[in-house]
Amino acid sequence: MNAPLRVNEALLIANHAFEPFQCVAWAPQDGNGELSLTVVDRTCNSIDRLQVPRSTYCDAGQLAHLLKAARDVLSQKGYSLNAWSMAQ
Repeated sequence: MNAPLRVNEALLIANHAFEPFQCVAWAPQDGNGELSLTVVDRTCNSIDRLQVPRSTYCDAGQLAHLLKAARDVLSQKGYSLNAWSMAQ
């Protein structure tokens, strides 16, 4: 059985998933455990936003699926991302 991911682990994974861009994260003050992730380009312009429920970022499989889908959207918009997999 795999241990649930901690928030810091999930954030590191998300940051690597969107390289060479930066992933900025914050937790809304409502305390529901959800994370907001914003992918920004080199000029600090937002190029994508994700709302990630706690149940998703704590589960490596669900997090991988969400990040892959977000990467696919960015690729379709013409952004070039570094190669990435959860195994890295």
